[in-house]
Amino acid sequence: MPIRWYGPANPDDPRYRHFERIVNFTLHGALFAAVNSGLWVVEELRHPWAHLNWLTLGWLAVVLVHGGVVVALRPAKDS
Repeated sequence: MPIRWYGPANPDDPRYRHFERIVNFTLHGALFAAVNSGLWVVEELRHPWAHLNWLTLGWLAVVLVHGGVVVALRPAKDS
């Protein structure tokens, strides 16, 4: 099921901004998975790259920080 926003796109709405952050985090995670898996396949098949571990760990740290920011900035629940 695709992620959808039902309603008007209002950038002043905190729930809409949180939804936008979730979508951006999802894209960041997908890009991380796609690029890193491709790099590891190429590295295993053809070209040993000594610094691929550091690139992967660094990018993973950035993805985890991005996820932490998304969770930390979530809006308060309405009563």
